Amino acid sequence: MIKGNYESSIASLMQQVETHKQRLNALRNEDHGPANIQLQPKESIDYPSMVTKALQAVSNTQMESKTIKEAYERGEDVPLTEVVLSMQKSSLAFESTLQVRNKVLKAYDDIMNMPV
Repeated sequence: MIKGNYESSIASLMQQVETHKQRLNALRNEDHGPANIQLQPKESIDYPSMVTKALQAVSNTQMESKTIKEAYERGEDVPLTEVVLSMQKSSLAFESTLQVRNKVLKAYDDIMNMPV
């Protein structure tokens, strides 16, 4: 279940990278100077839904780790390496989220403390 979400996210990111690469190549191939380049309006980005999806992915990773750990504790046929790996993924996802939150709060504090 989680693996499919990550694969679709990776595929989406790869598609975006390819699109940007094509646009960059098209701009490089034009004989226009920088002043003549007309930029297209940016697509609107829905940050709240991006944050919600990211937090949901972290939550899903933690729930998957908990499920695998509990299955191992019950004596089910779950390799210890899979348990440790899922716990590390969960920990890394949480730590990454925590670091992003800290950076956002620091940026907010910096902006609020700027002299006007």
